[in-house]
Amino acid sequence: MGFPLRDRIALAAALIGPLLAALMLSLFRTSLSGTDPALVLVVVVVAVSAIGNRWAGAVAALSSAAWFDFFLTPPYQRFSIASTDNVETTVLLLAVGLAVSQLAARARRLRVITVTDAGHLARIHDTALLVQSATSPDLVVEQVRRQLVDVLRLQGCRFEYGSLLGQPPRLEQDGSVVVGHRRWDVDRDGWPEGETELRASASGHYSGRFMLRPLPGTVPSLQARLVAVTLADHAGAALDTAGPVLDR
Repeated sequence: MGFPLRDRIALAAALIGPLLAALMLSLFRTSLSGTDPALVLVVVVVAVSAIGNRWAGAVAALSSAAWFDFFLTPPYQRFSIASTDNVETTVLLLAVGLAVSQLAARARRLRVITVTDAGHLARIHDTALLVQSATSPDLVVEQVRRQLVDVLRLQGCRFEYGSLLGQPPRLEQDGSVVVGHRRWDVDRDGWPEGETELRASASGHYSGRFMLRPLPGTVPSLQARLVAVTLADHAGAALDTAGPVLDR
């Protein structure tokens, strides 16, 4: 729900790309060594991860391993592997593909650092240090809450622990804002009316959300929104490390 078009395209490529690549490689499998097709499929995973997110990269890795098994290891066109070497190659393909997808996603996130000023970098750095040293995740949440007010020039901000309620506008991981199922043009129209949620999560675990209350007429830059997402992820990491979060 609300996935950016780029991520939807990447997910489609993750499903179709490895299949097409494996089909093409199967035409030349008698002249290829066991590792050559695997390396080609790793390139496909890298390409998908570069244009998409970690989920698209992970799907591409799983798809590559499956089609490598089906088309490129005997017995062919069966999900079965007779050779121990091919089993190892398939497992390595899956492991490398998953690792590459995570690295590509991290690289995509770290692009925020190349477009932020020293003040933003200091906020990100200070919060990362606090995640490592804080005795309570609530300290991280409170620091991030204050930083979000400054970074996004908000009228106010509060944090909600636990389950999601309602469907308010949402600030996404790529800095866009989604209202319902529709992308909202923040740069043209400013914030949507009411509060906008910014979710705090880590490793796929949702811990809560910051509810952003903007000042009327303010238009935060894309770099400010990306910094805000990074700060919220720090809060999510602190809460995830502390264990399950109950509604408060």
